[in-house]
Amino acid sequence: MGDDCTYCGCDVTAHDPVYVEETDGDGSRLPAGRFCNYGCLAAHVEEAGLAAGTTCRVELD
Repeated sequence: MGDDCTYCGCDVTAHDPVYVEETDGDGSRLPAGRFCNYGCLAAHVEEAGLAAGTTCRVELD
């Protein structure tokens, strides 16, 4: 795996990389993915349906 993009498989060090972390039950940060740029991150989120049914806060006028 090395420095491969989680989405497209390219070497992220040749681009403007974005690294994603998650926290486990005790609050420790764990690597969750690496992406060439925000475009690959957005495409990954879209294709995997990671934003479906999620929201931090909704404000209606």
